[in-house]
Amino acid sequence: MIRDNIKAETITAMKAKDKDRTATLRQIAAKIKDRDIEQRTASKQVPDDELVTGVLQKMAKQRRESITMYVEGNREELAEAERAELAVIEEFLPQMMSEEETKAAIAEIKASIGADSVKDMGRIMAELKARHGAEMDMSRASALVKESF
Repeated sequence: MIRDNIKAETITAMKAKDKDRTATLRQIAAKIKDRDIEQRTASKQVPDDELVTGVLQKMAKQRRESITMYVEGNREELAEAERAELAVIEEFLPQMMSEEETKAAIAEIKASIGADSVKDMGRIMAELKARHGAEMDMSRASALVKESF
C-alpha cells in the first residue's frame, strides 16, 4: 500500500536527517490524515490506495501551479523548493500514461460508448476517470478529447 510506503520513507528520511524530504513526507501524511477525517462522514467509502493517490495528485497539481507562478514572478529559489517537493510527491504516484496511450484509451472509450460529438465529452471524461483516473493527467486528457472531434 502507498500509505505504508510513505510511512517507511518518512522513517528512513528521519534517520538520514534529510530535513526537506522529511518535511514533505510529513505534509503528505497530514493531507492523507485530513482526507481520512473527511471520509468518516462520507456516504461512499473510497479504497485506501485510491484515496492516497487522489491526495497525491492534488498535491502535485498544486506544486506545478506554484512552480509556474514562481517562475513567472522571477522567484526561482521558491520554484526550486516546490520542484523538490514535487519530486518527492511524484515518487509515490503511479506511472502516468503517455500521450499515445491516452489517445488510444480515448479512442477506445469513444468507440465503446458511441460518442460522436463534443456533446459526449462529459461521458467520455467520466469513463476515462473511472478506468484510468490514477494514471492519467485529466487536464491533458480533456484537451486530447477536444482535439479528437
